[in-house]
Amino acid sequence: MKILVTGGCGFVGSNISIYLKENLKGCVVNSLDNLSREGSTLNELRLKKNKIKNFNIDITNLKKILNLPKYDLIIDCCAEAAVNDSIKKPSKVFSTNLIGTFNILTKCTKDQSKIIFLSSSRVYSIKKLRKFYENRNYVKKNLLYKISEKFSTNSPKSLYGYTKLASEELIKEFNYSKNITYIINRFGVISGPWQFGYEDQGFVSLWVRSHFFKKNLKYIGYDGSGKQTRDVIHITDVCNIILLQIKNIKKVSNEIFNIGGGIKSFISLIELTKKCEKLTGNKIKFTKIKKTPIFDVPSYITDNRKIIKFYKWKPLKNIDDIIVDIYNWILKNNSIFKKF
Repeated sequence: MKILVTGGCGFVGSNISIYLKENLKGCVVNSLDNLSREGSTLNELRLKKNKIKNFNIDITNLKKILNLPKYDLIIDCCAEAAVNDSIKKPSKVFSTNLIGTFNILTKCTKDQSKIIFLSSSRVYSIKKLRKFYENRNYVKKNLLYKISEKFSTNSPKSLYGYTKLASEELIKEFNYSKNITYIINRFGVISGPWQFGYEDQGFVSLWVRSHFFKKNLKYIGYDGSGKQTRDVIHITDVCNIILLQIKNIKKVSNEIFNIGGGIKSFISLIELTKKCEKLTGNKIKFTKIKKTPIFDVPSYITDNRKIIKFYKWKPLKNIDDIIVDIYNWILKNNSIFKKF
């Protein structure tokens, strides 16, 4: 099997590429990444060590994409994923996320490739999520407090969320008109080793990194309480479910799945701070900003019932495993952070 991973030098894409190369017998894995993000050149070196070729091509360049070799499967990880970029650089978010998906689908049509698309929990309605979680003890272990695939996708959801949902709709249109086989995965927060911990791109890694290097942080929104809650999934669990989907794609396809850490792997910022203090032995200062950003929600916990039903899969690593794995990775590789 020949596989192309777009955004292959990003955190998620690089880990998926290497994991598949190691665990999918006889597969050829290539990456497509324009190396524009900080850290992408380091991930490209990791790919090279694993004999994975990266094509330094921008995903908006359809002509060059169509000239790439033929692939059996394209895993589309490429995205401008920072929600704040929806405000700062909307044109780039729109072109990379939506036009990029259109270009990849055009390539799939030419080669009759299958596609696994990495979407986001950000497709869900901000107003509905706020209403759903406000004034609730949302840490109760009750299915009513988890978000399933049937939750409202009404606006607003940020331009980023819009482009991901629009890409999903494009994929379904190509399935109908061009018979393109697809799987759409709406992931929540993904974290783990080789996530560099930039602001708005991996809050767990940001917290561990900041405590490790004694860099101050902010509690933003909700009166600066730090009580926002998210579930988190380890990158290895992400790679594992992608592998299962590939192996079973003839049996299970043209489906949308919510995938996340679930009820066993959720945490608030306050709780995360305590765990990072204990692990690193360092305490840092926090600035409290009371005003809540327009795109923030108080909580998000994934309902994994559908993905469990289809694949008999569950995430193996909990939030403590994720924090410790990131810490150990930074401890072993802290010299690379001097480059950022």
